[in-house]
Amino acid sequence: MFGIRFARSALADLKGLRGHDRSRVFEAIERDLREHPREPGRNRKELTGLVPPWEHVQPVWELRVGDHRVFYDAETEGRQVIVRAIRRKGRSTTKEVL
Repeated sequence: MFGIRFARSALADLKGLRGHDRSRVFEAIERDLREHPREPGRNRKELTGLVPPWEHVQPVWELRVGDHRVFYDAETEGRQVIVRAIRRKGRSTTKEVL
């Protein structure tokens, strides 16, 4: 099982969401990132070739939660997931969201 930490910027992103969206994003993080955060899935993928504007450890991953995207990295050795940012995607590309 992986521990989950939030970067300060991700906490600010989370606080900026409406209550319903915040709950939904938080539940998805707990459900989808605790066990196998580095396995691609229906709502989870590795972002190759993308360099985000925040501190990170490669590779950066994206978790899709409705119109929101959770960007994170996972340290296998330390069994830690670090949520780096939460953005609303809408019709934008992932590069535009960052």
